[in-house]
Amino acid sequence: MNWNQIEGNWEQFKGKAQTQWGKLTGDDLDVINGKRKELSGKIQAAYGKTQEEADREIDDWMSRH
Repeated sequence: MNWNQIEGNWEQFKGKAQTQWGKLTGDDLDVINGKRKELSGKIQAAYGKTQEEADREIDDWMSRH
């Protein structure tokens, strides 16, 4: 799966993202709206991670879906 598929079907993936990153609120997920850069930034802010760590987590999550 590639990010374009996730972005295009974000409504379906929001719940899976919420499960993976429980600190992200429904409002956060609405703001993200399938944009990878937004997701990375929200993960960094919520979990105190570096951009590299957040991007790695997103890659791992994406490979499982």
